[in-house]
Amino acid sequence: MKVEALFHRAESPFAHPLDARRLHVRLRTKRGDVKRCEAHYADRYDPPEMSEIVPMVRTGSDAWFDYWEGVIPAPHRRVRYAFYLEDENGDSLWYGESGFSSDRREAGVFQYPYIHEEHLHSAPDWFLDSVVYQIFPERFMNGDPTNDPEHTEEWSVSARPRPDSFYGGDLQGVIRQLPYLKELGINALYLTPIFASPSNHKYDTTDYTRIDPHFGDRETLKELVSRAHQSGIRVILDAVFNHCGYGFFAFQDVIKKGRASRYWDWFHIKSGPVMTTPKPNYETFAQNVWTMPKLRTDHHEVREYLLDVAAEWTRETGIDGWRLDVANEVDHAFWRAFRERIRLINPSAVIIGEVWHDAGPWLKGDQFDSVMNYPFREAVLDFAARGRISGRELDARLTRIRMTVPEPAHRALLNLLGSHDTERVRTACGGDDRRLRLAVLLLMTYTGVPMIYYGDEVGMEGGNDPDCRRPMIWDADEQDRDLLAYYRLLIAIRRGSAAMRRGETRTWWVDPDGGGYAFFRRWQEETVGVVLHNGDTSRTFTLDARPFDHAEELVDAMTGEVFAVRNGTVTVALGPFQGRVLRLK
Repeated sequence: MKVEALFHRAESPFAHPLDARRLHVRLRTKRGDVKRCEAHYADRYDPPEMSEIVPMVRTGSDAWFDYWEGVIPAPHRRVRYAFYLEDENGDSLWYGESGFSSDRREAGVFQYPYIHEEHLHSAPDWFLDSVVYQIFPERFMNGDPTNDPEHTEEWSVSARPRPDSFYGGDLQGVIRQLPYLKELGINALYLTPIFASPSNHKYDTTDYTRIDPHFGDRETLKELVSRAHQSGIRVILDAVFNHCGYGFFAFQDVIKKGRASRYWDWFHIKSGPVMTTPKPNYETFAQNVWTMPKLRTDHHEVREYLLDVAAEWTRETGIDGWRLDVANEVDHAFWRAFRERIRLINPSAVIIGEVWHDAGPWLKGDQFDSVMNYPFREAVLDFAARGRISGRELDARLTRIRMTVPEPAHRALLNLLGSHDTERVRTACGGDDRRLRLAVLLLMTYTGVPMIYYGDEVGMEGGNDPDCRRPMIWDADEQDRDLLAYYRLLIAIRRGSAAMRRGETRTWWVDPDGGGYAFFRRWQEETVGVVLHNGDTSRTFTLDARPFDHAEELVDAMTGEVFAVRNGTVTVALGPFQGRVLRLK
């Protein structure tokens, strides 16, 4: 047994509570090395000889390791446990906090001292059932031409935005298109920043207390939230608290008064006076972006100012949550305070961080409910759009993503194929609609909450920022109506299936020869299987039908095609870059 590959720590994500009386534990072993695994557990204060047993289940594998999972009852919230392992040769050992041993006592035990409420991951129930639609307000629709900026450009399918382009999109435009969004099937909106700012993207906030006048005003936002709620659609706003805009009142005071300003310590200024050239002498967003000075969120006054702003908008407008910009560069104490403040006002508000990498430190239950799942995007595009990885490699990468966060957090991750910061998914697919549809199928069926970037559903294209921010195509003759129907179908299938929205995900089958991959989702009595193929020739796959509990026939939820189960297997034919969603007939 390869003991050097064994790994566990009695903390997230390898040990995390599912609720106040159950502890979810994970163990990593060398891939293919361990045949059997058990968790032996007891209350921390029970006599040493006392223990119960929970079988551990191998739930996934990446390129190097297998991952085993089990749920330990914790009636008194205190748990001690050790793992018992056997390999293919019948050799066995114990693994605990003291190490590895054939003697149980010498291995020691792992200790989870107490399940505290702050470590219970509690994403709002409604969010788990959501399909989110991201809107860049300046480019979605011009609903009120009277508030257009100067030099507003023509809204056209041929428009190619520059960094400083304006097209006149506003909140009234979002209100006007709520019927379109409802018909699409989405039930949550995420709006990029809408507060006062000189730019089209609004990530350089100058006034956190005011809606940008080119978008509308406070009453316009209230109307949007009210009418969205009437349509069964939640509204999530974007908060930019890592940095502000150059015109923010506190930074302007520093410019005028230097060190004498009471706001000097709100920023990371190296020396006075403030200088922007040849490069700024203060910390900014990214590198030397002089228009976006970084805020000191660990400063008491800054923290209280920003928390008060977020609280006021949450309380006054009835919004349903926040997406937090550059969240990984803001101190954890600020986000803990943010969560506490917002949840006091709206216990069902969702809190989503922008973290492009391993987000485990923010998903322990005391900060975010979710993050934008960019690692998922890269894995899906490498499989479906770019053809760089096989089904086995896709499975390994998706497993690795899952194992970096607690299981309840994994079910709430905001999955995406594109955003205002990336090239559009159709462009990433090279314009190949077969690859695009395969990627969208994965988005809509895998664990997590799917997010659609505005216009992807009608086939919009565009490279990286600013090209991905073209004006929305509203002319039906210019839209890809077949693609729109495909999105509507998959959204309807997902929203009609509890297994797809909430079910556990397990690898069903991995093609040993290349691009085939299948997984199934299960929730209570419902099972849904998803089969994918990223090759450029047709293939036929035979899969074990046992996940469907002796069913005689399965049906493709997208096409209605029926597949017979014979001798415990189901045979599925797939064309190039095709997938199927199988469920009980």
